[in-house]
Amino acid sequence: MGVFTGTFLISLTSHGFIQSFLYAFLGLIDKILSALADKWNAGVILQCLAIGGLIAVVSKMGGAKAIAEYLSKRAKSPKSAQLITWLLGIFVFFDDYANSLIVGPIMRPVSDKMKISREKLSFIIDATAAPIAGIALISTWVGYEISLIKDGYAQIGQDVNAYTMFVSTIPYRFYNIFILIFIVFTAVLAREFGPMLDAERRARISGKVIADDAKPMVSSENSNIEAKENIKLSIWNAVIPIVVLIISSFVGFYYSGYTTITTGDDKGLIEIVRSAPLSFTSIREIFGASDASVVLFQSAVFSSITAIVMAVTQRIMTLGEAIDTWIEGVKSLIVTAVILLLAWALSGTIKELGTAKFLAGVLSQTVPKFLLPSIVFVLGSIISFATGTSYGTMGILMPLVIPLAHSISPDANYMTMSIGAVLTGAIFGDHCSPISDTTILSSMGSMCDHMHHVKTQLFYSFSIGIVTVLCGYIPTALNVPVVVALTAGIIVCFLIVRFVGKPVDEVECETIIEKISA
Repeated sequence: MGVFTGTFLISLTSHGFIQSFLYAFLGLIDKILSALADKWNAGVILQCLAIGGLIAVVSKMGGAKAIAEYLSKRAKSPKSAQLITWLLGIFVFFDDYANSLIVGPIMRPVSDKMKISREKLSFIIDATAAPIAGIALISTWVGYEISLIKDGYAQIGQDVNAYTMFVSTIPYRFYNIFILIFIVFTAVLAREFGPMLDAERRARISGKVIADDAKPMVSSENSNIEAKENIKLSIWNAVIPIVVLIISSFVGFYYSGYTTITTGDDKGLIEIVRSAPLSFTSIREIFGASDASVVLFQSAVFSSITAIVMAVTQRIMTLGEAIDTWIEGVKSLIVTAVILLLAWALSGTIKELGTAKFLAGVLSQTVPKFLLPSIVFVLGSIISFATGTSYGTMGILMPLVIPLAHSISPDANYMTMSIGAVLTGAIFGDHCSPISDTTILSSMGSMCDHMHHVKTQLFYSFSIGIVTVLCGYIPTALNVPVVVALTAGIIVCFLIVRFVGKPVDEVECETIIEKISA
């Protein structure tokens, strides 16, 4: 309906009201086909399907059950289970898609056993995907971010070291930092608020990790491929395929980026990567130039083959059974592929309508100096939420904000925080958006109802967004040291969890219920 409404509005500019219904339908089909025809989008869909197959084979071999039992021995409480999930999310820092697709399936059985709601699991996964990939020194995001910074400075006639500028923005990426710390506070203090409190209490008291009316992202008949009976469980049946996935991803990122650079036109960059291929600078540039969606699809297929070979050689399954299991896993993620296609089609429609450029043009005029970073953050959030893409939002705003910030104040710190506001606002809006691919993949990885994930996460994201503005961008724009702003923001995050949040502990919950009943 969203895509159809958008194509209808586009059609109205050149056709009558009645005719526009026909052209809107044709436009709807064209948008979906265009979304599927895009190489990046196709790679994302194929990697999702391939990883679904991989997870199915690993589960059938007993690997998922073995690793769940192993982690459950160390995750002796909901607190430790959430912290382990958070640590895994930090560990898979190199790509947000990989984060969502790896951490969720590994930790879902453990979190279920610890009576952690799927909503909370998907929040932790989502909040350690783009927020950590966006500030990691080496990731699939870095190349795009520094290219935008470089192009933005070129507009004002300055040639800067874009990577150094990117690194200097990290302390000003308040939302990324605050949301990562906020997760730890909620886990350690065992306190939640808003819809997440209801979800967590439901899970702790009744053991229902998903609501009765929930529609998990993976169809129920294929979502729980049990381990074969009478087989010896081995953690290596999960560890080896996942490690192969991660290592082959790193190798793939390197090969893809290296090939892209060496076949390009930048002679200086070619010389750098050829003369010192393993230097930090080379690896940074190579990772940034890689095609993440294709690489992750390649890695997922390679890891799937590894898992199938392991299953056959251990005589857990025949080759035919292993392939059938892989296909069943692929089938379980068809709904995710459909949602991604429609989300991309809607994003393309909104872009064609010019909504983002209109908002940027209206809100970026006559801005007071101390408010510019905050307004940029809010504007980036709105655009990113509406379009579901942080990359697109960065691409729209960066060329506007750098010249605007420079015209208001050429001070280096002011420029840095304004650039940081673009990058952070884009991630904040993307984190909240129901049509964001990382939000969708987080729901899929945790097997959570997508809209339940969005609704529960929105309260937390919005709260940290407010802290980002009030404790981050406004004070630093008024020349408060960034260390002070970070410290103040972290303290406020703690106070929110401690005093706004309510306990979810099972005993305390039961006491509360008894009081209400009395």
